[in-house]
Amino acid sequence: MSEPDSFDDFVQTRGWALLRFAYVLSGDSHLAEDLVQEVLAKMHRRWGRVAELHNAEAYVRKAILRQFLSWRRRRASTETVLAELPEQAGDEPQTRIVARDQMWQLLAGLPRAQRAVLVLRFYCDLPDAEIAALLDCGESTVRSQASRALAKMRTVIVEKGLVGDG
Repeated sequence: MSEPDSFDDFVQTRGWALLRFAYVLSGDSHLAEDLVQEVLAKMHRRWGRVAELHNAEAYVRKAILRQFLSWRRRRASTETVLAELPEQAGDEPQTRIVARDQMWQLLAGLPRAQRAVLVLRFYCDLPDAEIAALLDCGESTVRSQASRALAKMRTVIVEKGLVGDG
């Protein structure tokens, strides 16, 4: 894929992908919009240098990731409104919606670094080496964060009775 020449071209061609990435990280559409907007505002001022990079989109994604992990965002991301769906037996689409909602709740219960590792691994399909480079940590840290995150999710699933433990 060729890199867009202008900032406007970049935002028009890759803006939705960046917003989806931020949404999967944050689990909140408004927070995702804020993350992308703040990062793009910073990138606009120095787009000439950013556009010269081999992969400008990867650079912008890393900036979004860092903004998400930033301490300034911690309080804002803890306020979540969740609607409970009425239970109806045998409703296949509703079952999928409930499962998706449960997954969002499980992800929201993880520490930011663990959530970021899972999003980068399973949503972005990145190998541990690339995740480690993005997070400025070792590959063993990535593996341990993923392991801890998945173990915590399994524990919550069993405790809440979302699936049987056998």
